[in-house]
Amino acid sequence: MRAARLIKMVLLLQSRPTMTAAELARELEVSERTVTRDAQALSEAGVPVYAERGRAGGYRLVGGYRTRLTGLGRGEAEALFLSGVPGALREMGLEDIASAARLKVSAALLPSLRDAPRTAAQRFHLDAPAWFREPAAPALLPAIADAVWDDRCVSARYRRGESEVVRELEPYGLVLKAGVWYLCARVCGTGAGTGTGAGAFRTYRIDRFVGVDVLKDRFSRDEDFDLPGFWSAQAERFARSILRAEVVLRLSGTGVRNLPYAVDPVAARDALAGVPEPDGTGWVTVTLRVESEEVAHTQLAALGPEAEVLSPATLRERFAAEAIRLTELYGRREG
Repeated sequence: MRAARLIKMVLLLQSRPTMTAAELARELEVSERTVTRDAQALSEAGVPVYAERGRAGGYRLVGGYRTRLTGLGRGEAEALFLSGVPGALREMGLEDIASAARLKVSAALLPSLRDAPRTAAQRFHLDAPAWFREPAAPALLPAIADAVWDDRCVSARYRRGESEVVRELEPYGLVLKAGVWYLCARVCGTGAGTGTGAGAFRTYRIDRFVGVDVLKDRFSRDEDFDLPGFWSAQAERFARSILRAEVVLRLSGTGVRNLPYAVDPVAARDALAGVPEPDGTGWVTVTLRVESEEVAHTQLAALGPEAEVLSPATLRERFAAEAIRLTELYGRREG
């Protein structure tokens, strides 16, 4: 433990011109007295750590000393690619590994480039969770993440409706979508049973897992598996699977432009594909797939007078009744 801390202290001093005892104590999560003892130990071991006293003092390395302890380990290198998603790293239990990797990279950079991580962080930031939702990391996420990194099979219990199902899975990848974690995995053939899709790739919401055992067996990863491509296809397939009803509507030019912002993007794209020429008033008629009439009412209300529902009749009557109520409401004048 102390050896790792001493190495980290050297890397910190190598990446910055001078650091105070308080700064080092904060980074190393120790007391300032421990920092003093560690600096003395490094000096006795031949590392030229110099302490400058006074208000502007601190610790620094003398004579451009460079350590060679900057080689990235495999876990650090992998975590470094996720360093733009700090919340995700923290939830998967990889925050400390990524921090060590960033420190090693900073220490290896030329002095003129050492502010690159800071300047990049001030210009780009990825905020993955959705609005209006308190993000909660699933308790089993770190164990699943470990299995994903290590290509280890898992025996998982998850909720499906009112029952629990047990599956052996090959965990290929994790996806964070709008604050919700998903596992993309292949169902193991052994013990899967008939009709369970053995050998098929599936997607599971991790917050529905109730138990996960990481097995000793490693699986051979299919090198042709493309996680971003698989997720994109699955997401589009899911979006289409819930669009079980149809609405025929007329759209103005403004309605056509705003449709993708009011309804599911996949549904909007399908509806506007090969859209016919506008009629004499500049409006077009399209068929839109929707999840339900209730959802369609909520979504299409956002288009206001730029959309006219032609069918189903029940939805058209609902909009007509609301139009009358709005006319009565806004037609009132206070005397």
